[in-house]
Amino acid sequence: MTTHTSVFTAGAFLVPYGLLAVVCGIPLFLLESSVGQYTQEGFITCWRKLCPLAQGIGFGQLIMSLCAFIYILIEAWALLYLVFSFRSQLPWASCENTWNTAQCLSLQTSTNVTANQTNTTSAAIEFWERRVLAMSGGIEELGSVRWDLALCLLACWVFCYFSIWKGVRSSGKVAYFTATFPYVMLTILLIRGLTLPGAWQGVYYYLYPDLNRLTILKVWIEAGSQIFFSYSLTAGTLNVLCSYNEYNNNCYKDCFWLCLLNSGTSFVAGFVVFSVLGFMAQKQGVTVDTVVESGPGLAFIAYPQATAMMPLPQFWTVCFFLMLILLTVDTHFVIVESFITTVIDLFPKLLRAPLRHKIFVLIICLSSFLIQLTLVTEGGIYVFQLIDFYGSTRVCQNFMAISQCVAVGWIFGADRFLNIIKDMTGQRPSVFFKLCWKYIIPLLSVVSLRGSNRLSL
Repeated sequence: MTTHTSVFTAGAFLVPYGLLAVVCGIPLFLLESSVGQYTQEGFITCWRKLCPLAQGIGFGQLIMSLCAFIYILIEAWALLYLVFSFRSQLPWASCENTWNTAQCLSLQTSTNVTANQTNTTSAAIEFWERRVLAMSGGIEELGSVRWDLALCLLACWVFCYFSIWKGVRSSGKVAYFTATFPYVMLTILLIRGLTLPGAWQGVYYYLYPDLNRLTILKVWIEAGSQIFFSYSLTAGTLNVLCSYNEYNNNCYKDCFWLCLLNSGTSFVAGFVVFSVLGFMAQKQGVTVDTVVESGPGLAFIAYPQATAMMPLPQFWTVCFFLMLILLTVDTHFVIVESFITTVIDLFPKLLRAPLRHKIFVLIICLSSFLIQLTLVTEGGIYVFQLIDFYGSTRVCQNFMAISQCVAVGWIFGADRFLNIIKDMTGQRPSVFFKLCWKYIIPLLSVVSLRGSNRLSL
């Protein structure tokens, strides 16, 4: 959740996050999970049964799923960092490496200089940009393949294949570990983070709300976007995962518990991140807002730099990147499994046989790996950023949210859908969900669309 708080006081971010989770996150989560459980189909064929006019939603989600395949690259980056974490001297802590420049500022030096040091680059940034990515001058200069990254990418796709090659029978067993073990790592990192000097400075920054920030539209748009991403809304994965439920499973109750668990985990993860940022701020003699990073910079620059400052840096670095790898593994094979299930549901006679299913999964994984070799070239980061910016964006999310709410709330009928949920679960959701599906979510999504267009200009 904290990836979107770099521009704003984090406490102000929590207010819209909590409010939008109630009026958008939970109602949409119930809608998508109920659609999947009722139809027992993938995210395209489910609309054939429910509202044939809305099949385009499923095809749109299919394209979004393909764009989301690129996020396996985060897993590959984390795997490479994990390998380097076993060195006696962490390479992002010093400037004594072949890729460092004369402007490099080592970790030991950076903690003893002022924040206004100019014409210098931290060792962590140089490791990220010059060793891991070996960034070229632009997207027009793809350069050569980074073979260490390519091997990490191959390992990630091999693991993905053997996690899903037998369908939910294999992926379900893998999920028991990949979905639960990160909580062990998160607990360890939380305890360590809160015991660091300066940690509470970061926690204060995380929790203290600057109410003036609530008048900024971008805070609300970012909060809504984070809910969509963390709840996996409008991506089709909820439809597919819930299609494996029994018809009488209580998805109404599950919806509340899963959303609470998701937001609770994000909230606790915020303490892990900001306690470490507070520690970094104290070490460097600066305020917390100057060390806050977002996106890849948080995971691959700020946090490794922080763990290098701790006693036993290799141990804490291994814990962090192991947790990150398991989180990305879990996310990625769910996305791929949802894509494969949906395509198989489109062509059941051709692909549903066990052997054909395994061959189809192999073709998807192998072709994706070969295509994604462009992402591990010297200019690959620019290709990644291009797809990330124009692929599965908040504009796509908002458009899909409006389309799903119109299809269910207005075309199929909100009351009719509430009766279906009652038939499945024995409980009829309150009229609040009907209001959210028909009015609140479409309205807020339109506002977010207009706001996103203005912010991009």
